[in-house]
Amino acid sequence: MVCGGSSDLTPSVPIKIISAGLAGCVADLVTFPLDTAKVRLQIQGESKPLVKGQRATYRGVFGTIITIVRTEGSRSLYNGLVAGLHRQMSFASVRVGLYDSMKDFYSSASESASIGSRLLAGCTTGGMAVAVAQPTDVVKVRFQAQIRMPQGGSVKRYSSTMDAYKTIARDEGIRGLWKGCLPNITRNAIVNCCEMVTYDIIKERILQYKLMTDNMPCHFTAAFAAGFCTTIVASPVDVIKTRYMNSGPGQYSGAINCAFTMLVKEGPSAFYKGFMASFLRLGSWNIVMFMSYEQIKRGAVRLQQSLESSQ
Repeated sequence: MVCGGSSDLTPSVPIKIISAGLAGCVADLVTFPLDTAKVRLQIQGESKPLVKGQRATYRGVFGTIITIVRTEGSRSLYNGLVAGLHRQMSFASVRVGLYDSMKDFYSSASESASIGSRLLAGCTTGGMAVAVAQPTDVVKVRFQAQIRMPQGGSVKRYSSTMDAYKTIARDEGIRGLWKGCLPNITRNAIVNCCEMVTYDIIKERILQYKLMTDNMPCHFTAAFAAGFCTTIVASPVDVIKTRYMNSGPGQYSGAINCAFTMLVKEGPSAFYKGFMASFLRLGSWNIVMFMSYEQIKRGAVRLQQSLESSQ
């Protein structure tokens, strides 16, 4: 499987959970500007739809990054990073760290898990991760959508990460911290299944037809291909999730109303806003995350073995 290590290493569940959380943080540190660009592109035209002939503020992934740096400063590319790291320590640790355990559970610990068992494991850990990490995702999206003007030309919604948690809970209630939970569960169930199952199939075919050996170029190719397939399937739900979590009180009556409003006001193409940013971010995030996860996990196991042998 994606997360499998060498046969001589048998990491415990706690090691997998901690390793996955740390690897998620590493991947976020590397890819966060792409994620910020994706969010800005996804919410563009939400409050005031573009009229015919009007030039969009953000155009393309790298154009968006350049615009943000020029108008707000480079720090704005990392708006919400603290919440993002909070999210990965709680989200990736459950989604990835518990995946093998859930796969064994659904397959009754048989030697070869079926596609159905893998899909069920992906859906389960994806849903569990969202239930735990949703408040951190809400705060992260709000910060990424927040425009920072160097001369103080705009009022910031939140002054800090903790202020965001407190303000949302105070103004919108505890439910506000779990805003968009349903579309997020849907998105992450789709992402989990597409990422892991598609990665396995593509990697298997590459090795079957001897296009590459089982090495880093093979993993790189399979991860990006899986990221592309996942982005195509998950992008509409991801845009709805971002719009709904970033919305003010009463702007939308629910996720379905948010989707319907987007369709009526902006057309079907709105569901694929920020697609290239999503793909670049998802593909690169997968590679950095899984490579980091393998190394951290193996390092932790070797450290544990070393400590046990010295006692």
